Amino acid sequence: MSQETHASRTTGPLAGVRVIDMTTVFMGPSATQYLGDLGADVIKVEAPNGDSTRRVGPQGDLGLGPLFLALNRNKRSVVLDLKQEAGIAAVLKLVETADVLAYNVRPAGMRRLGLGYERLAEINKGLVYAGMVGFSQRGRYAKMAAFDDMIQAASALPTAMAQATDGVPRYLPTTIADRSVGIYAFGVIAAALYSRSQTGLGQSLEIPMFETMVPYVLGDHLYGHTFVPPQGGFGYPRVMSPNRRPYKTKDGYVCCLVYHDHHWKTFLTAVGQEHLLQTDPRFQNIRTRTEHIDALYQIVSDEMEKKTTEEWRLILQAGDIPVFPMHTFDSLLKDEHLADIGFIKEVEHPTVGKILDLGVPSEWSGTPPDNHRPVPRLGEHTEEILREVGYSDADIEDMRSRAVI
Repeated sequence: MSQETHASRTTGPLAGVRVIDMTTVFMGPSATQYLGDLGADVIKVEAPNGDSTRRVGPQGDLGLGPLFLALNRNKRSVVLDLKQEAGIAAVLKLVETADVLAYNVRPAGMRRLGLGYERLAEINKGLVYAGMVGFSQRGRYAKMAAFDDMIQAASALPTAMAQATDGVPRYLPTTIADRSVGIYAFGVIAAALYSRSQTGLGQSLEIPMFETMVPYVLGDHLYGHTFVPPQGGFGYPRVMSPNRRPYKTKDGYVCCLVYHDHHWKTFLTAVGQEHLLQTDPRFQNIRTRTEHIDALYQIVSDEMEKKTTEEWRLILQAGDIPVFPMHTFDSLLKDEHLADIGFIKEVEHPTVGKILDLGVPSEWSGTPPDNHRPVPRLGEHTEEILREVGYSDADIEDMRSRAVI
């Protein structure tokens, strides 16, 4: 566990857990930020030029661009040149008191650095060694590099987009693979920490992007091919319908989900077409509706254009039909519910000034987490962290003179 002096300054269910974060870009940093948000002491080990996302977007010249700010709060930054033996030695020293080491380079790269699991387990048998990789190391893709776009394509997400829209394959306009695998990796790491609490032993973990995203996508879209032989095609029809989209109203767009029997009865009654429940076999039950969902959603779409968003909100809410006006990025920042709970706050960052900070999306009655650390400048905590693990001022000055730090 990390030193008491630091743990005493933190709250949350993971207070006292120390994480060596050797990840970069999106996937790994998102996983380690979740750990830090819940109280872990996350030490981000960076090369002298830092995580590449530091330089993307406004304030990138200061190494604190918006993408980096979104993925690296509640962390401390230490710069080590791992091309030098002294840099590797510093990582090994950090490992002695660590609970988790997270990385997202290929395992062979970690072994070349002398940071493979076998060596680190000899130093710290309780270490949870978590590798976020592109592909399982047991298959033929093991050595391939992986990025979000590549994994989206590999897991057939652009195919689903094409089938559900205009026939043109597209990536989702968010780093869905990186962030989804980051969430899964966070859960896997937390589970391994629980296992260690029972056995006293750490272990090596491998969290591959491709194999995480395949069930993510096929859980919806294997569909008829779930059965052997197949009993239908690929794709959950309701989700794949081109008419599954926000509906245009007289004055904007609204999302509503007409799904259960009572939803359809309420909706068709509201638009004066309740007779369809008896006369149109497509409305008979959820199975027939799913088979014909594109045509039924077109009926909904046609009707929605006849009233305003507010009129539909009142009608549909009264009938217990889920409904929500479509946000823009700008209106999302002004959402009244998020304002009620203080989810989006202006905070003062010591380097770049005021920024918008998003809340931790969980509520804890006994060990509430607290965002206690702003996103660090590159190498901001190098000396502090090295002193914590036993380096003297003279040692640190020597390392600085040789550009190890």
